[in-house]
Amino acid sequence: MALMQIEHGSTQYEQMVKLREEVLRRPLGLSFTPAQLAEEKDDILICAFDDGRILGCCILTELDSQTVKLRQMAVNSGLQQKGIGVTIMQFAENLARDSGYRKLTMHARDTALGFYQKLGYKIVGEPFEEVTVPHHKMEKQLR
Repeated sequence: MALMQIEHGSTQYEQMVKLREEVLRRPLGLSFTPAQLAEEKDDILICAFDDGRILGCCILTELDSQTVKLRQMAVNSGLQQKGIGVTIMQFAENLARDSGYRKLTMHARDTALGFYQKLGYKIVGEPFEEVTVPHHKMEKQLR
């Protein structure tokens, strides 16, 4: 498995968008608009590949000079619970830390809370609804 930062608009980015649509959006009856995808041009785009096939991905969006937000974490449905998500998260945290960020935050779906808690993320505040499903804000200090 190869972990890498990819470029917005690249062939790998197209694979990333397709995976996110399949795993995160389509099950909720949602899709991406061109404007939503255009907003990602300055984000840190991270993917895991094996022989050119995308396994998983996530996005890091800067909130301020010290804080980055994890978004759109997805692992291919047939490959979940095989350590790919953990590996992507470790890569993303290291990349964020190496880029000078001190905190990683996210809006985690309630179904994924246990996954993130095992990685040291803490729930902050009350639950809320986003993209039609329950979420919690989570944070982790990067050391």
